[in-house]
Amino acid sequence: MIRAICCVPVSPLRAEPSHRTEMVSQLIFGECCEVLEQGKEWSRVRMRYDGYEGWCTSTHLTEIDENEYETGGTPLTPEWVTALEYNGHPMMVPMGSHLTAMKNGRAHWRKNQVHYKGKTWDPASAALDVKAIRQLTYKFLNIPYLWGGKSVFGFDCSGFVQTVYKFLGVSVLRDAYQQATQGEGVGFLEETKTGDLAFFDNEEGRITHVGILLNPQEIIHASGKVRIDKIDNMGIVRSEDHQRTHHLRTLRRLLAPADK
Repeated sequence: MIRAICCVPVSPLRAEPSHRTEMVSQLIFGECCEVLEQGKEWSRVRMRYDGYEGWCTSTHLTEIDENEYETGGTPLTPEWVTALEYNGHPMMVPMGSHLTAMKNGRAHWRKNQVHYKGKTWDPASAALDVKAIRQLTYKFLNIPYLWGGKSVFGFDCSGFVQTVYKFLGVSVLRDAYQQATQGEGVGFLEETKTGDLAFFDNEEGRITHVGILLNPQEIIHASGKVRIDKIDNMGIVRSEDHQRTHHLRTLRRLLAPADK
């Protein structure tokens, strides 16, 4: 199996090998994947982080060794955008990029070299108290909604949740309906803690949306943009016009209860 890594700031992951098809997700700089099919223009890949599959532009990937693939994921870049050098040339990468196989500010991905001396974020040591979770989620406020997006240049609802949880050291799946199968159920909104997830369904009962609870009355989620809205036992009420936008389906806890 060919192992590869994303060597551009953000790369679209598409449903089919064509730029005209749906962007189902993204690869962020330093993310590792398995190449399932390799072509000159397109490669079908499976993400190491969440097992998601799709088609990626082949030139956005570079092959790496097995030991680099196994260490892929941490540390992360903590700033909105971060400057580093890739093969001696400057590159700006988004918050949450993976500094895979980085040692003493350098990484060697076979013949390619990454050089970075800035601050890093270690998810394993991330604080899980209320203040820390709020500070982290607030960094993403007003990022525009983007179907398939999971970077500071655009999020969909589940991409936002996955990115926040990645910084907290917890791996979650890619889509909202998949994330709803993880963790433990919480019976009532009044019993929720900061960092719990709320899921919402459509008229057919299919889970189509997810957000992160700040408290039992407020939720931060990607809907139009990353925003804070009110929530009650029926669902989300948009802050600006008090319109009900999403119907509450279920509540899940993936983090240990945060301290108040």
